[in-house]
Amino acid sequence: MTSDTAQLPGLRRCAEAVVEIRSDRVFKTRISKGYRIKELDERLRRERTRMEAKIIADARKAGVPTPIILDVDDVEFRITMERVRGEVVRDVLERLPLPERIKLCERIGETVGKLHDAGIVHGDLTTSNMILSDDGRLYLIDFGLAFYERSVEARGVDVHVFFQTLVGTHEHHETLSEAFARGYKRTFPKAEEVLKRAREIETRGRFVERRLTQT
Repeated sequence: MTSDTAQLPGLRRCAEAVVEIRSDRVFKTRISKGYRIKELDERLRRERTRMEAKIIADARKAGVPTPIILDVDDVEFRITMERVRGEVVRDVLERLPLPERIKLCERIGETVGKLHDAGIVHGDLTTSNMILSDDGRLYLIDFGLAFYERSVEARGVDVHVFFQTLVGTHEHHETLSEAFARGYKRTFPKAEEVLKRAREIETRGRFVERRLTQT
């Protein structure tokens, strides 16, 4: 489920699925890839549908607010879940005063810390894939790229993606990144090494960019 589909009624299409909003429910259906052999395509869609639903449920058990899974149809390759009413965090951060943005990013860090402590990597950890609900809860959504992994590298990439989202989308990104780190440390015992790895990944990216511009 993408952030836009979480907020707006109707039909939306993302890379792997079609998402439809009907009143209080969201239907995410994995679409066929015409370049794949039919049997392989159906097997992959079935496996990924089941896996995404399981990860969402496991994240919720670990204390991470996620949409409640209502049904999994591995014939139609569809997940039915509750509709979370609220606003995409990307938009919320644009208008809040800085002190409130800092508090929200600390909450994001706490939430991601719980996710990583449960052995789950989101895979697309951006402010577009988070919703601040009408009742004030912070939800993570769109687990289509999520997977189970406990390595420092995978978690570091997850955090790096979030930091890059702040850099590319939001003002005061350094202050907000520091706030995220504080929250992350509160809920994840291995936060320090992951944050260190995230910084190393950023350095690698800069090195590659310099090399490319020099060639």
